[in-house]
Amino acid sequence: MSPDLVSRLRTPKGRLFAGLLALLVAAALVAYFKFHGASRTSQGGGHRSPLAPVSVAVARTEDFQVWMTGLGTVTPLYTVTVHSMVDGQLMQVHFKEGQTVKAGDLLAEIDPRPFQVQLDQALAQLAHDRALLQNAKLDLSRYKALAATGAAPKQQLDTQVALVAQYEASILTDQAQVDNAKLQLVYSRITAPVSGRLGLRLVDPGNIIRTTDATGLVVLTQLSPITVIFPLPQDALPAILKSMKAGTLRVQAWDRANTTRLAEGELLTVDNQVDVTTGMVKLRAQFQNSDNSLFPNQFVNARLQVDTLKNALVIPVAGVQQGADGPYAYVLNAQHVVSVHKLKLGPSDGVNVAIQEGLSASDQVVTDGVDHLREGATVEVSSRGKASSGS
Repeated sequence: MSPDLVSRLRTPKGRLFAGLLALLVAAALVAYFKFHGASRTSQGGGHRSPLAPVSVAVARTEDFQVWMTGLGTVTPLYTVTVHSMVDGQLMQVHFKEGQTVKAGDLLAEIDPRPFQVQLDQALAQLAHDRALLQNAKLDLSRYKALAATGAAPKQQLDTQVALVAQYEASILTDQAQVDNAKLQLVYSRITAPVSGRLGLRLVDPGNIIRTTDATGLVVLTQLSPITVIFPLPQDALPAILKSMKAGTLRVQAWDRANTTRLAEGELLTVDNQVDVTTGMVKLRAQFQNSDNSLFPNQFVNARLQVDTLKNALVIPVAGVQQGADGPYAYVLNAQHVVSVHKLKLGPSDGVNVAIQEGLSASDQVVTDGVDHLREGATVEVSSRGKASSGS
């Protein structure tokens, strides 16, 4: 800018001219942006805020199964550590580790020769005492004949009667010794006390084993049938006991992730006391386990069916929201506008929940996309689903 022009702008007329010029420029800019903005609005149809996308599920009536779940432990009906009933050398092992056996199957043999010798000795003593008894009875019959004629004193007859009784008692003792020796021979053949699956062998052939050994030969576990012991809150006891009177209760065993059903069985019994430290009561359920899907000491989720609600109104658990005033749900109408409905909840199975108050059949409940919703909001449905029992 030249010095001449600067000096002129400093005069009163120059300042007035500069101010007018600035106002004209500002007015021109406002008119320009206003014109172009209106033109874009007319061409694009105006600016609209995007609709919130949501997923909905339809509330429906169905028979809803009421389940209670507890983390349980698979517990065999029988777990037996097989011990020897006699002392001796382990001669043969007739099983393989992990083998499934039946009750009475031969598992191992102890050296039977010492017990055979004891049996032979007992049989010999029995034969000896039987001969003495037979001779004493013959003498007794003679003393009776002599005593009847007065040829033998009565005291001698009484002594002979006592001698016969003594030999008869010896015969009983000898017979017991024979039976005991036979029993030791039976015990030298170790058999499976129950049917089940064998574990790892704990003793090798050739070792001397004793009845007092702590480890035993092998552990035998019954796998079919098998049970699961699981706890439930004491508040559930009245409903459980009431349902048990009505019939057998169904129990399902699911894996730890609660995604795969392993087996289905029935409730056997409820424990006779509540654990005062936890407020829980233990229950035992039995499963046939023919496919060995349940394994001893395995952790499973046991689901007990306590009741069935007839014609219950059911929605997915995802459709229930929690607020300061309690549970509620967003319900979608035909104009795609949502409204808040307060709910009274019934039982839930983890996937679906029964609704006691607040909804009607065929109501569309928002299950996904609720983060930015409010009463009266207009939404766009991205997917629809139906409530299912999940049983």
